[in-house]
Amino acid sequence: MAKTGRPKAKLELSVGEREDLERYERGRTTAQALAFRARIVLRCASGMTNTEVARELGADPGVIGKWRKRFIKHRVAGLADSPRPNVHRKLEDEQVEAVIRKTLESTPKGATHWSSRKMAKQTGVSQSSVSRIWRAFQLKPHRTRTFTLSTDPFFTEKVRDIVGLYMNPPDNAVVLCADEKSAVQALERTQPVLPLVFGQSPRATATYKRHGVTNLFAALNVATGKVIGACFPDKRAVEFRRFLNEVDAEVPVGMDAHVIVDNSSIHNAPEIKRWLKRHPRFHLHFTPTYSSWLNLVERWFANLTDQALRRSSHKSTSELEGAIKQYLEASNESPKPFVWTKTADQILASVARFCSRTLAQHTS
Repeated sequence: MAKTGRPKAKLELSVGEREDLERYERGRTTAQALAFRARIVLRCASGMTNTEVARELGADPGVIGKWRKRFIKHRVAGLADSPRPNVHRKLEDEQVEAVIRKTLESTPKGATHWSSRKMAKQTGVSQSSVSRIWRAFQLKPHRTRTFTLSTDPFFTEKVRDIVGLYMNPPDNAVVLCADEKSAVQALERTQPVLPLVFGQSPRATATYKRHGVTNLFAALNVATGKVIGACFPDKRAVEFRRFLNEVDAEVPVGMDAHVIVDNSSIHNAPEIKRWLKRHPRFHLHFTPTYSSWLNLVERWFANLTDQALRRSSHKSTSELEGAIKQYLEASNESPKPFVWTKTADQILASVARFCSRTLAQHTS
C-alpha cells in the first residue's frame, strides 16, 4: 500500500474567514507574504493535500504544513508575522515626537518642505528612522495635492440641476456639454520626431517653434458620445454665437437642447442672450464656479490632448486644425458616451465630509 503520510487535521473555514482570506488574496495593497499565506489556506480548505498545494504554488511542502497548522491553531490572526524576539526600539518617544512636531509645524530654511535627510540632520536621528516615522504616521511632506472649493452661492442647486440632466435627461431633448479649449498652440519641434523602435520610445526635442494658436469650440452629446466641434481664431461671444448656429443645425428639428456651459463671460454676453431669445428650444445650464469637473466635455478634451496633441508637431495653425478635425472624425466614427454615476446627494455629501474633515484638522 502506498504511503499517504501522517493524517492532516481537517481545515474548515467559516463564511467570515473565507471572505477575509479572499480579500487578502486579491488585495492590491496587501503584503505579498500575507496574500501568499491566504492562498495556501484557501487551497488547503478546498481539500488539497500539502503536496498538491506545494506543487501548484511552487513552494516547499514544509512551508505549506507550517501555515496549515498555524491557521488551525490561531485562525486568521495566526497568518500575521509574530513579533521578532530581542528587537527593541532604538528611538525614545521624545525623539519621535520631535520629528513629528518639526514636520507639522516648521519648514527648513530656504525650502517649502522637509526631506527625510534634512530632517535627519536637524533632529540627529538616521534618515531611515525619519522615513519609518513618516510612514507610521502617514506623513508625506514631499507631496502636495490641489483643491478648490466652489464659492458659488447656488452650488447645491446647480449641482442638482446638472447631475439631474445627466442621470435623468428630459424627454424629447438632447443634453450637450459645451466648452472651449482655448489657445491651443501649433508647436513645431525644432528637430524631427524619432519614431518608436525596438527597445526605444519615441523621442522629440523639448524645444519648439510657435506658429500661432487656435480655439476649439466643442459640444458633447451626453447620450451618444458624439462631438460637434469647430475651430476659430478668437474666443469671443461672436464665435460662440457662430458655434451655436452649427449646433442648432445638428440638433434634430422639434427637439429641445439643454446645453451645459461654464461661467465664462462669452456664454452670458448680451449677444448670446439675444440669440437664445430667437432660439427658444435652447436652454443654457451653468456649472458652479470652480467646478469644471461637472462638465463632461472636459473629459473629451483630456483625451484629445493625450491622444492627438501632446506628442504632435505642427508647422501652422491650419495643420493643427486639420489634426483636430481628424481626431473629431475618428472619435465620432465609434463614439462612446461618458457615463455619469455619482448622484447629486453623493457629491454634496462628499464635499461636506471634506469640509468637516479639513476644519477639524486645522482648528483642533
